[in-house]
Amino acid sequence: AEVTKAPFLEYVDVEGLVQPIKTIQVNAMENGFVERVVAEEGSMLQQGDTILVLQNPELSHSIDDEHDAWSKNLRNCREQEIEMNQKSISLRQQALDAKHQMNSLKRALKQSREEYRMGIKSKAQLEVSEDEYNYKVKNAHLQRESLRHDSAVTVIRKDLIRNDRERERKKYERACERLGNLVVKAPVAGQLSFVKVTPGQQVASGESIAEIKVLDQYKVHTSLSEYYIDRIITGLPATINYQGRKYPLRITKVVPEVKDRTFDVDLVFTGDMPDNVRVGKSFRVQIELGQPEEALVIPRGNFYQSTGGQWIYKINPSKT
Repeated sequence: AEVTKAPFLEYVDVEGLVQPIKTIQVNAMENGFVERVVAEEGSMLQQGDTILVLQNPELSHSIDDEHDAWSKNLRNCREQEIEMNQKSISLRQQALDAKHQMNSLKRALKQSREEYRMGIKSKAQLEVSEDEYNYKVKNAHLQRESLRHDSAVTVIRKDLIRNDRERERKKYERACERLGNLVVKAPVAGQLSFVKVTPGQQVASGESIAEIKVLDQYKVHTSLSEYYIDRIITGLPATINYQGRKYPLRITKVVPEVKDRTFDVDLVFTGDMPDNVRVGKSFRVQIELGQPEEALVIPRGNFYQSTGGQWIYKINPSKT
């Protein structure tokens, strides 16, 4: 082959495996026994679909107790409100009666003063009428004060009762939510990879019980030789050549830990993807290690296996 000077792009050619870009662990929110497994492994789920159902008799009894306590609290609150309303009505009635009596005494006092001026009543009788009127005026004033204080106290007590009722309601709703957590549902749409539990098994709160693969996006996972660890960084471009087309990718994650003389790299598609992309399928990935530059170029031949490209024989014209 002829040695030429041409643009040369160094790249790494490796095999990559298609994986979901996101995997969600599904954890149990409550303790319980597995009553039944609804969804099968490998099935496609929508958000909110039931995966399995747990059973917790103790929690059910606790919720019944919470419901009884909430019902009792509602009755007590209602009785207190009725009692306060009756007291307020009684005070308003008393104030109304006092006002009516005061108006009657006012007219009577006016008439007594007129009769005293005409000589019909004595001064002592007039003073009795005035004393009774003044007493009723003071009594009516005290009843109005009592009614105002009762109104203020009633408002405060009703707020306290309302807050207490709301607190008990939320407490009961939280208990019902715990009961709802016994039905384990898919938090996102995707493929159910596996379910770790079987019917009758006891599950602890927070225990991982299933896994869902989100399939709306994919990544390509590969492993590279530790030789390239200093040259591979996030953002480097790469391509997949498949059925005569090139599909661009970009490195999004580099795991710096070296195991068995290799390290892991994740790439994502930055444009179109091959039509038959699915989890577990492999592609040949070419990761670019730099920008193209002018260099002496010769097609790779058998010599590369022996010399690693470090040197090559050049045959002189005489071929000796």
